[in-house]
Amino acid sequence: MRDDVQQLLSLQKIDQTIQSLNKELVKIPQQQEAAKERLANDTAAVAAAKKAYQENEVAIKNVELDIGTRKETVTKLKNQQFETKKNEEYTRLGSEVTRYEEQIDEFETQELELMEVADQRKSDIATAEEALGKTQALVDEEISGLEARATQYKEQLAEAESQRAQAAEGLEEDLMDTYNRLYDKREGAAVAAVTRERSCKSCHVQVTPATYALAQSGEAISHCDNCGAILYPE
Repeated sequence: MRDDVQQLLSLQKIDQTIQSLNKELVKIPQQQEAAKERLANDTAAVAAAKKAYQENEVAIKNVELDIGTRKETVTKLKNQQFETKKNEEYTRLGSEVTRYEEQIDEFETQELELMEVADQRKSDIATAEEALGKTQALVDEEISGLEARATQYKEQLAEAESQRAQAAEGLEEDLMDTYNRLYDKREGAAVAAVTRERSCKSCHVQVTPATYALAQSGEAISHCDNCGAILYPE
């Protein structure tokens, strides 16, 4: 194998490492957002539980207001009963008192039911907050781990880039330009082996005997006839 091709092969391995590290670094923010989204779901559950509790409290207040209003009405009606001297008026007022007292009974029953619901709503809040606490701990741990991983990747990336600079030393500018162009075009497969069957391992197309012979001899840089990859004998 030609020395410059061997050098390019080493460079390609480093570039593949750099490419892989950059891909992993891109994933980190996405994974952090996914973790935060799980936290947002549990936070929303707590907010929903508290809202349901508050709505139930408003319903209780409204029922209490209805009960109070009707009790005042009953008191007024009974006073009117006491003051009237007409039997028909007394009977009519008595019927009104009975009607309002029945309504009070219904509202008091409703109030008891709402108070039972309030207890359940409090329990729902506690359950949601407990779930949020557990998720918060898991998310904090996950985000911390992702941050540590990102730091590790960045350190490895800096080291790989330093190695790349060393690996590229002495290579001709035209050859580097060709390599960089092929690396981008071939998605990391600028330098490839050619098998004894003359198959390019980058595109898996058979090269011509002349191309294969040139790769074998190393007299000059040999390129795949199909994909253009820089070839070396397997």
